[in-house]
Amino acid sequence: MRLGPRILVVDDEEGMREFLELMLTRKGYEAVVTSNGLKALELLKSERFDIVIADIRMTPLSGIDVLREAKRLHPEIVVIMISAYASPDTAVEAMREGAYDYLPKPFDIDEMYRIIEEAWEKKKLLDDKTGSPIQDISEEIPLHFGLIVGESPEMFRVYDLIEKVAKVDSNVLIMGESGTGKELVARAIHKLSKRCDRPFVTVNCGGVPESLIESELFGYKKGAFTGALQDRKGLVEAAQGGTLFLDEIGELSSALQVRLLRLIQEKVIRRLGDNEDRQVDVRIISATHRDLEKMVIEGTFREDLYYRLNVIPIKIPALRDRQGDIPILAKYFLKLYSKRLGKNIQRISSYALDILKSYHFPGNVRELENIIERGVALERTCIILPESLTIATHRFKKPVTTFSSFFEKLPDLPPEGIYLDGLLETVEKHYLTQALAMSGGRKYKAAELLGMSFRSFRYRLSKYGFSVHGEGDDVVSSSLHPEE
Repeated sequence: MRLGPRILVVDDEEGMREFLELMLTRKGYEAVVTSNGLKALELLKSERFDIVIADIRMTPLSGIDVLREAKRLHPEIVVIMISAYASPDTAVEAMREGAYDYLPKPFDIDEMYRIIEEAWEKKKLLDDKTGSPIQDISEEIPLHFGLIVGESPEMFRVYDLIEKVAKVDSNVLIMGESGTGKELVARAIHKLSKRCDRPFVTVNCGGVPESLIESELFGYKKGAFTGALQDRKGLVEAAQGGTLFLDEIGELSSALQVRLLRLIQEKVIRRLGDNEDRQVDVRIISATHRDLEKMVIEGTFREDLYYRLNVIPIKIPALRDRQGDIPILAKYFLKLYSKRLGKNIQRISSYALDILKSYHFPGNVRELENIIERGVALERTCIILPESLTIATHRFKKPVTTFSSFFEKLPDLPPEGIYLDGLLETVEKHYLTQALAMSGGRKYKAAELLGMSFRSFRYRLSKYGFSVHGEGDDVVSSSLHPEE
């Protein structure tokens, strides 16, 4: 078996052909380039190729025509479409005709390498009899503790804490924004603890009306109030011997905070309308998206209760702070909802994935799950395309700044004229440098400050010769200047 794929490049732009030939050859691939679709079809009829990279807008044959004929001649061939004129319609058409992926120009060469390697690995795993590729959706995605998806360093720090605190019986306070998966962390702790064979009971302190939560938590005696027709034990007693998970603990009223403090200190409860205390043995794990320390200072949360709950704190990072987990989470939800909704969607296009990685996800993992579920439900092809990602534009784009005062300071055009392109380049480089400085060198954050996608930001860094290396949100020194 060959070590690398044999690739046919079809593009009517000479500079792009030369660039791809150089980059692909440097990577160790065998690359053959041609300038139009007719010549490409001649080569496809006479020679064997593993992968075709084709521009969409060409004459006399378009890239879609090349794709269609390439798949007719060699059904197993992988075709990657590229275009400077990306549009939803052409993307949908390309995917319907069997394209493996669709990249808008300018694309990042490392991303192209990644797609080629991924496609090549799958092609090598073709079943000789059926010619059916191993699909992305069939790939196993690791579930930590059988519950949590994430391979970022930030999440591995959380996993380490989970394993440590599970061995002791101390109370745990899980902090993090809504949608970060605080309940999953609580369940993982319970699953690894000595109480794992006993109940895990969840109480949403903000989801139960204040008038009902006391009876829900502590139970009641027959006749305690109108409608109390028999004795009923509460959720605390239901968790006997196990774990009581109090979600959104910051929503508890002052009166209930006092009763919860007594439960923690004395390990007893009293049902509503009862005169007897009942001994209970539960481990308490609580969670909140609020700043409890600030609430203590403001006097809205009891200080003694805060310290009783916050014996071992665990902070769950927001999704925007672990950007590297977005692709694996997206693939996990793709697999989950493709099966659940009965759809044959195999993967997420690189362009769609780049949009997801550029988004700041105010709703965190829960919002990503919702976006992928809608994408699977709406997609008409076998691959998730950008237009199937229903991301609220008012949450994706930064508020538009008013530049009226800025433009008032601009000098008038001098009689001798100016070199406008050079001026615009200077302004663009200035704001690239400023964004890197303000973001502490974090590229994703810098791109967000400039209201552009990560791909566009990275392209501009490369365009102006900034000394930036590496993938993802590696930190770039804000003191860097474009190379001369």
